[in-house]
Amino acid sequence: MTYRDVASKPVLAWAGVAIGARMPVAMAPLALVFLVRERPGGYSLGAVLAAAYVIGEIVGAPVLGMRLRPERARVQLAVGLAAGAVGFAGPGAFPDAHAVVLATFAFVAGAAPAAATGGLRTLLTELVPERAAAQALSIESMLMAGVWAVSPAAVAGLALGVAPRVPLLLAAALMASSVAGLWLLPAGWGTDDAAGESRAGGSLLRVLTDAWPVYVTGAASLTLLGLAELVLPALLEQRGIGVGWSGPLLTGMAVGGGLGAFVYGLRGWPGRLRTRSVVLMAGTSVCVTLAALIPDTAGIAMALAAGGTLQSGAMLTRNLSLREALPPSALAAGYCVMYAAAGAGYAATGSLAGALLKVVAPSTAILAGVGLTLALTAVGWWGEARRDGRSAQGADIAVALAVAESTAPDPERPPIRGGRDPERRL
Repeated sequence: MTYRDVASKPVLAWAGVAIGARMPVAMAPLALVFLVRERPGGYSLGAVLAAAYVIGEIVGAPVLGMRLRPERARVQLAVGLAAGAVGFAGPGAFPDAHAVVLATFAFVAGAAPAAATGGLRTLLTELVPERAAAQALSIESMLMAGVWAVSPAAVAGLALGVAPRVPLLLAAALMASSVAGLWLLPAGWGTDDAAGESRAGGSLLRVLTDAWPVYVTGAASLTLLGLAELVLPALLEQRGIGVGWSGPLLTGMAVGGGLGAFVYGLRGWPGRLRTRSVVLMAGTSVCVTLAALIPDTAGIAMALAAGGTLQSGAMLTRNLSLREALPPSALAAGYCVMYAAAGAGYAATGSLAGALLKVVAPSTAILAGVGLTLALTAVGWWGEARRDGRSAQGADIAVALAVAESTAPDPERPPIRGGRDPERRL
């Protein structure tokens, strides 16, 4: 169980497809803001376009994820990514279009490829041995941390140094390239989990709903660092630190996330997944709390980097927990629902941050977010413990029934004890 188990040409091809599909997602909100910032009310319009994009992701991920079919996954993902490329190309090609047109393009760019996250993650685990699932998911987390570290600088450099439309056109080209790359990957994934589906009554929605505690904790982990990210510029102003430090500090947080994913995949870790998740979330909460309270730049940088390191581990435990909670054919949809839950948590974080900053100091707003995150983590842990308890009880009952059935007298068996019946009534 090492990283050698995932070092292969198919995984390398998958990485290229994943970068093409995911880098536009990381670029989108900032690219939309830069596109319209010089128009009247540009920043407000940019926020609206970014919101339309995020809403598209939140809506598209569960709806399209539940419609993914293992045997036709490649075609379905290709159609979604191609439509997403059109959604990104539209604002880049027509930057002066009416706000409603731009918002429609942004919504399509967010919604159409939203199932790609779950589909590509499921394809990745098909490319490696079952024992290397944790390492494969760690590789994905490291890759995405790199994408998120590079994207803001790439968007700002291209928008300011070349033209505001260029980042969106680049995003469209990257997403279109990922469509071609899909044909280097398997057409779908295994479906040999009839027992799991029959256990859930054959209802995909019911199967996904049963895993709600995992989504709650997964959303909580992203919500916490999302709050720190959105409030960071205001926090730096409160501390008398230049707002320009926001970029390097967030890059350090992303690099910490990649390091945490690498360390997590190096070995097996003790304890249940839900226990590991709670420990990592508690550690992340401590780091973000320190970032809110420490007055100097170096201290904030160290706290955010450590928080990113622990948070990536927490997200990995959530993905692994989802693999335990769902049958294989429901995993892609489950990953998509997780993605939507994280997006909803991030969107809610933005609203919470905006409301709190009007009445409290930035540091207080971050502390309020920490409290909310810990509450969500506790709810998720309780839900997982309760679900696992029911599963164990059901297993005990099934074993007891099997034992009783195996020891009960069989009416078809021949008489015993010299032909007399067991109770000697004949």
